[in-house]
Amino acid sequence: MDEFTRKFNTAEDREEQTRHILSAVYDALKEKGYDPINQIVGYILSEDPTYITNHNGARTLICKLDRDEMLQALVKSYLDL
Repeated sequence: MDEFTRKFNTAEDREEQTRHILSAVYDALKEKGYDPINQIVGYILSEDPTYITNHNGARTLICKLDRDEMLQALVKSYLDL
């Protein structure tokens, strides 16, 4: 048995999951010939999942994310925090 305590940081885990999902959605949109940025922004503003393609399960993936968490991750990424 290990004699050390594992430390979990759910905030970091959630941010990593958000980043992974947004990257997968971006790639799926790009593969289908859409402008990924415009489609993701449209989804964020409207919360209408039809902005996101079903290709590679992208629509299902993005629906797993909370819109506020997405916006927070995007702002942090933009500001390099």
